[in-house]
Amino acid sequence: MSDQKTTHFGYQQVPIEEKAARVREVFDSVATRYDLMNDLMSLGIHRLWKRHTIELAGVRRGQRVLDLASGTGDLADRFAAIVGPDGQVVMSDINAAMLGEGRKRMLDRGRVGNIQYSLINAEQIPFPDDYFDCVTIGFGLRNVTDKQQALDEMQRVLRPGGRALVLEFSHPLTKPLGRAYDLYSFSVLPALGKLVTNDPGSYRYLAESIRMHPDQETLRSMMESAGLERCEYFNHSGGIVAIHRGYKL
Repeated sequence: MSDQKTTHFGYQQVPIEEKAARVREVFDSVATRYDLMNDLMSLGIHRLWKRHTIELAGVRRGQRVLDLASGTGDLADRFAAIVGPDGQVVMSDINAAMLGEGRKRMLDRGRVGNIQYSLINAEQIPFPDDYFDCVTIGFGLRNVTDKQQALDEMQRVLRPGGRALVLEFSHPLTKPLGRAYDLYSFSVLPALGKLVTNDPGSYRYLAESIRMHPDQETLRSMMESAGLERCEYFNHSGGIVAIHRGYKL
């Protein structure tokens, strides 16, 4: 009997060391149409979720922010405007194609000077302890192989008084909504993926990865286990999305 350690990739079980590469393939495939698909999938509501995340972050001028799994940089862009020229925003992703798309967007918007771009695995953040005022990860934690390790790392690099925020798909609060969401996720999303990116498989993985992600209370407990305090969460769209926040005290 094999004793090889495995983890979930959607509903599949794969060797732990393979997951990151498989996730990378998914985002390599969809990078150039990522923003368009976000708008189509959420009917544009993702902008409201991100706006609330920015508000909850409480970032101020001159502060340092690490945005993990930045994608095309919606959160990083707003943080850069808030912290100003005296602050620092590290826009990061484990996927080079996604980070490249995000960097192009930032340059097109004239964001220069206070943004640094970095390929970062959230499980191994290459910054010292107590460095950032805020660490965020938007729609990325569910793709991380060891989620607890990533939360531990987020807590480590936060300075005392700093905030960690996780914006992520979560679990609907009612059974009828859950059933409707399942129908949408496993029928409409792959069809959209095929139409827009010619890659229905990546969006089938998206739906499966959401179902495998911890629910709201479990994720709050994981943040507390990482040493974050005053952990709380805010449901959006009936629990389809939740924003978790915790502090390093």
